[in-house]
Amino acid sequence: MSKFLSIPVTSLGTQLVSATDIKLISQASVTTVAITYGSGKVITLTHATITSGTAMRDLIQDNVVAILKDSWTVVTREVVPAFAVSGIAIA
Repeated sequence: MSKFLSIPVTSLGTQLVSATDIKLISQASVTTVAITYGSGKVITLTHATITSGTAMRDLIQDNVVAILKDSWTVVTREVVPAFAVSGIAIA
């Protein structure tokens, strides 16, 4: 069963990001978090500037763990970031 994070994106509404087959979540810069999948695909979340730390990465990581622990009937989890997400890109 696939599982997804539901992430609000400024001016785009809520976007679904797969929480399945993730191999690495990293705070790529002060404005981006990269989610790398087993397939080699990378999703990049662009967000408001974080002056220090890995708060956005930690938020995504904690929500991935939580959705994967949920019952198989729960397929989405709403993420409520403290930092506005302005875009999601896949490469």
